[in-house]
Amino acid sequence: MWPFSRKGTSGFSSSSTAEEVTYGIDATGLTAIVTALEKITEALSLALTHRHYQSLNRCSISMSLMWASSGIGAETTRVLAMRGVHVIMGVRNLNAAKDVKEAILEETPTAKVDAMELDLSSMASVRKFASEFNASNLPLNILIYQYTHILFLIIQGSNGVVISSGLFVAILRNNAGIFAAPFMLSKDNIELQFATNHMGHFLLTSLLLDTMKKTAHENKKQGRIINVSSSLHRTAYREGIHFDKINDQSSYHNWLAYGQSKLANILHANELARCLKEDGIDITANSIHPGAVLTNVFRHTSVLSGVINMLGRFVLKNVQQGAATTCYVALHPQVSGISGEYFVDSNLARANSQGRDIDLAKKLWDFSLNLIK
Repeated sequence: MWPFSRKGTSGFSSSSTAEEVTYGIDATGLTAIVTALEKITEALSLALTHRHYQSLNRCSISMSLMWASSGIGAETTRVLAMRGVHVIMGVRNLNAAKDVKEAILEETPTAKVDAMELDLSSMASVRKFASEFNASNLPLNILIYQYTHILFLIIQGSNGVVISSGLFVAILRNNAGIFAAPFMLSKDNIELQFATNHMGHFLLTSLLLDTMKKTAHENKKQGRIINVSSSLHRTAYREGIHFDKINDQSSYHNWLAYGQSKLANILHANELARCLKEDGIDITANSIHPGAVLTNVFRHTSVLSGVINMLGRFVLKNVQQGAATTCYVALHPQVSGISGEYFVDSNLARANSQGRDIDLAKKLWDFSLNLIK
């Protein structure tokens, strides 16, 4: 990470790790749901079945990916479990979650980590997950929506030539994230990025909120909801949310649609925070930007890979740093009572004007309620 990062008022900076921002915190007795990572091979498999990218199937290719949130779900789970939290991972791939759990237990044998199947792009899956969790009678103190944020896709052909697509990304499905996807509809006939990155969050929160309220009341411990957004909320459509054109393919732009879904994360947290405060409920709701993260995925020995890795170590975060803000907002006493805010680098930050628009947040809330009826 850039070595000259400055500490903010919280005492932490972009260089702080998840372990550092939670150091000394005993979270024993708390229960959290984290929408966690899945295997990237599933994302690529889905990408290559889409008509825009079927030509890639006819090539002998290998792919290297630099994700901005690769491993953040796993790292968040690891650190929360290390601090005593019982973590339930909501994942599409239970085998991937099993690997994460085994790695955590090897490091921390007393950790409490479980996994439940969850596909946030499917309302049926969300309802099933919520029903099963609520039936378990487990408490719920913390609800975290992670996502995958991919910056580069590099394709290496069989002839050894590396083709860099820069910021081009096919379609990437991973826990709560779809990034720069071509136009597609979810099983519920909602534009896929909006369905996965916002509607899945909105519905699941609605279905779990009574459990969180009960837990906060009985345990006398403040509940916390964290939406992992992105600085790319600033790249949404001019009007912010395409309410009247949410499923309009002719006006769809993949990057703007992604920005729209990330803006929705912030607006959702803000309006939820307002409602909870108005009702006197001791649960906070905030949104965060984790930062761009460099992961160890360049396994080629090419000069290009070496250069990207070298430069990335100076300007991008590692996974431990990428999970810091999420863990800070989830556990740190400094965040107690703070709600409806946006955090970057484990410090309070400022979303763009659309992200602070109260009327837009209310309109999105009503719009989302109609979609889940």
